[in-house]
Amino acid sequence: MDWVEIQMDILIFDMDGVLIDVSRSYRETIQQTVQIYLETCLSFERGKGRLVTEEDISLFKSAGGFNNDWDLSSGLLLYLLSISGIPSVAKRKRFSSIGEVVSFLKTQSSKFMRKMTALLQRKDLSPFIKEVESLGGGLKGVRRAIGASCDGWVYGSGDLDRENVVKRIFQEVYLGKKFIAYYHLEPFFYRKRGLYLQERLLIPREIISSLQKKFRLGIASGRPRFEAELALKRFRLLSYFGSVVTLDECNEEEARIFDTTGGKVKFTKPHPYSLLRVAQEIGIPNPRCGYVGDVVDDMLAARAAKKELPILAIGFLRSQNKKKAMKDSLLRAGADLVIESPRELLKLTS
Repeated sequence: MDWVEIQMDILIFDMDGVLIDVSRSYRETIQQTVQIYLETCLSFERGKGRLVTEEDISLFKSAGGFNNDWDLSSGLLLYLLSISGIPSVAKRKRFSSIGEVVSFLKTQSSKFMRKMTALLQRKDLSPFIKEVESLGGGLKGVRRAIGASCDGWVYGSGDLDRENVVKRIFQEVYLGKKFIAYYHLEPFFYRKRGLYLQERLLIPREIISSLQKKFRLGIASGRPRFEAELALKRFRLLSYFGSVVTLDECNEEEARIFDTTGGKVKFTKPHPYSLLRVAQEIGIPNPRCGYVGDVVDDMLAARAAKKELPILAIGFLRSQNKKKAMKDSLLRAGADLVIESPRELLKLTS
């Protein structure tokens, strides 16, 4: 596409992997969540090497349906357990506290000691991810690919103070001391420095400032609002954006529709709700928009949003392995163009 043809009024950004480098925060948190769950809850013996790599996480995201990192962590656990040889447990029991869940899992799994090294030897994600993608992606795709045989080992739904062990570990690791301040709970699994402190800006502030002079700027992120604002305030970016739509707003709208109609809908990406809401909140009549995202779900959301407003889907590739494969997956998902440098955004015209 010729750059001179591209004009817009509003430029919308995803946060993770676009504005913010999360390779040592959210992605590292996914890796530690899986490791802590297997070791602490399921009695796996620690092995040498990293069980989950950044490439593994990128593969999961390429299947679509994994905009939520809690779901991605659960998906990785389900896959790893499916190749571990651990006996089938298809249904989760009900518990009233995290401590009860962990005690139950330890008791049940202690009979079946497993080593991480065996998982590393058996892990072969590429064909599995292709199957997950063909089955619709996301946790549903994972469960369709492996069946329900491991569901009873993975407590990844519900409240983090009762049964959601995956979310509890994840939030403790990511937030560190902020976990206590936000959730008013003592940490159960992790008492070290929060990994959010390892985040770095991917798009320099001077570029964002230059873009703000040309366009109205917004953010459509899958982060909870608290975590989105944590980063935006830390990097002094909040004032640049006229609208910030997060997981909280998607959940609130889902709840409103359920209360009104009784129907269950999902408004997180790849649904276009967050992109459309940003455009609506900024308030320009009949806006021409652009959306910058780094994963398949971002491009699918932008493609779906085109049914309601003109929007350019811009894939963003930061430095990573298998760039060509990632670029191809972004283009297949609907990217109009793919950029590798934030400075390329300055070529867009208002």
